[in-house]
Amino acid sequence: MSNLTPTLAELAIVACAEAWRGAGEIVATGVGPVPRLAASLAKSTHTPELLMTDGEAFLVEEPVPIGPRAYAHRHGTGYLPFSRFFDAAVWTGRRHAMVTPTQIDRFGQTNLSCLGGIYARPKVQMLGARGFPGNSIHHPNSMFIPAHSTRVFVDGEVDMVSSVGYNPARRTPGADFSSIDLRLIVTNLCVMDFGGADNAIRIVSLNPGVTLEEVRAATGFPLETVANIATTRLPDEGELAIIARLDPHNIRAGVIKGNPAAVRENV
Repeated sequence: MSNLTPTLAELAIVACAEAWRGAGEIVATGVGPVPRLAASLAKSTHTPELLMTDGEAFLVEEPVPIGPRAYAHRHGTGYLPFSRFFDAAVWTGRRHAMVTPTQIDRFGQTNLSCLGGIYARPKVQMLGARGFPGNSIHHPNSMFIPAHSTRVFVDGEVDMVSSVGYNPARRTPGADFSSIDLRLIVTNLCVMDFGGADNAIRIVSLNPGVTLEEVRAATGFPLETVANIATTRLPDEGELAIIARLDPHNIRAGVIKGNPAAVRENV
């Protein structure tokens, strides 16, 4: 047994890595420290055939550590610039991205654009929809949420629909929605998927020390559950060593507030 105490961020990295298990030769894109480390961990362990970039334009066989790095030591094995990325990966469905939206609703629609009010005059302006509309309708997508709350998992519909989900009211007649494939949501409280009735979000596992009631109270819409809810698996020694190597500056420690331990003691 290891004397290392895994953090909640490290547990989340391992849980997020499962999104790419057995995915084959596709581009794994993790947006943000935890998703990026998760994709790198997946490639370094159970799914080595994944394609990854250095975060810019070069494909790499060895995942590049996050944070400041020496570009002289980059070992590119292929070239995938932005101009080719869409044809090679996005439009063909040969990519699986993990993102961190600001809002998610019960249909899996996400918001990265604005909060409150009408779209023309929002209370808070954010990044904009960016590539979410095209990404969400062409290839698999998963999500990581560091602070599970009703502000993120909202009642009703997200304030501005930035990505396509399973909402039947948003189906444009004649459009092809067959490629919508939402896979996994990992949060600081639990792991969820879209395996419920009519692609409803459901709880798959609870993080150590978290109760089902706590997750439901932190979610603005009803949640389904699998028949037997598991406890989210802790990282093993090998995974912790890989994560430490891929994040030498410990950027992961700042992702979840307070950098808590993976196993929470209920008092």
